[in-house]
Amino acid sequence: MTTYHFIGIKGTGMSALAQILHDSGEQVQGSDVDKYFFTQKSLEDKGITLLPFSGDNIKENYTVIAGNAFGDDHEEIERARELGINYYRYHDFLGKWLEGYTSIAVTGAHGKTSTTGLLAHVLEENYPTSFLIGDGTGKGGEKSRYFAFEACEYRRHFLSYYPDYAIMTNIDFDHPDYFTSIDDVYEAFQQMAKQVKKGIIACGDDEHLQHIQANVPVVYYGFDEANDFQAKNIQETEEGTSFEVFVRGTYYDTFLIPQFGSHTVLNALSVIALCDYEGMSSKEINVMKSFSGVKRRFTEKEWENQVLVDDYAHHPIEIAATIDSARKKYKERPVIAIFQPHTFSRTRAFLKEFADSLQQADHVYLCDIFGSARESKGNLTIDDLQELIPESNILDISETKRLQEHEDGVLLFMGAGDIQKFQKAYEEN
Repeated sequence: MTTYHFIGIKGTGMSALAQILHDSGEQVQGSDVDKYFFTQKSLEDKGITLLPFSGDNIKENYTVIAGNAFGDDHEEIERARELGINYYRYHDFLGKWLEGYTSIAVTGAHGKTSTTGLLAHVLEENYPTSFLIGDGTGKGGEKSRYFAFEACEYRRHFLSYYPDYAIMTNIDFDHPDYFTSIDDVYEAFQQMAKQVKKGIIACGDDEHLQHIQANVPVVYYGFDEANDFQAKNIQETEEGTSFEVFVRGTYYDTFLIPQFGSHTVLNALSVIALCDYEGMSSKEINVMKSFSGVKRRFTEKEWENQVLVDDYAHHPIEIAATIDSARKKYKERPVIAIFQPHTFSRTRAFLKEFADSLQQADHVYLCDIFGSARESKGNLTIDDLQELIPESNILDISETKRLQEHEDGVLLFMGAGDIQKFQKAYEEN
């Protein structure tokens, strides 16, 4: 029996995949940097061994799975090659693993994680289901009927997958360190669409997805009447958001989700369309009303008379959506944005768009740019963004006490780097 060794096991996708293999009865361990990440708690809870990086971690009978953030010159990858043992990149291994299930890929520039989490919740409440969510959550099982997983477009990694179904939430320009234009992004999604085996559930309100070509049926969802699945009569209540669903103009049912914001309705509508396509009843689908959300997607905490929100938003459209959720849930309270840009290339590419979306908040605080493993430096600073937001403030981690002045505010800590350390420092102060 082989041991699966994960290089970079604390990555969100890697952590989830490691848990899936562990739940499926495999022997699993992994290595990573000696720094705490929110993903490691689930690994530790399952007794999965976590090691510091070392070539000595690799043994002859191991199967090695390497995270995409690490180059071929990594000491553990070099050791695996020296020993001539089986070695995969994350996306290549995942492509092979999902072949034994009815697989559903959730992809798009925004909304992948929340949609995958909701889909996994609905399926799991009704059938044995495996899932891989981009918040580091994974669950496996040999008897699973479905496999729901997040499929990332970065570096066209999702072209390693040939899923039965695909949910496509939107197409937008992101990852400017790899994609050259929106046309380049569209071409990647077009390639992905051609690899789907049974059907595509696509947002018809997205102008790019309206033109997607596939060898399988494409079912459209959205707010526009031209969609196959349309959401109407949207109401915000104390419990969340309710909305009516019409299928090709005919009333289908009314649904409730315990989230707020137009984007959350679209996420739910895609899940409804997919589950209906698979023959599930509206009663079975309505278990979405008990969905508690995913990690780092509008994760709330009551803090004295404030609300602290941890959110992964790192693109202008995602920031606007997070602010929209806060406004709709907390109508009478000020919204304070604390934002840490993620990567220099993204900050440079969307500088004006970041300023426009952040100014939808009542107050804005900016943290230094997080460089990531791929980009450690760049030729701009957080001051370049502040110049476009005249009323904003630069926030150093030693100055988080300043946030106390927003006595009844909703504090949105947003970013894909280590923005959590600012929230932690504020709570400790």
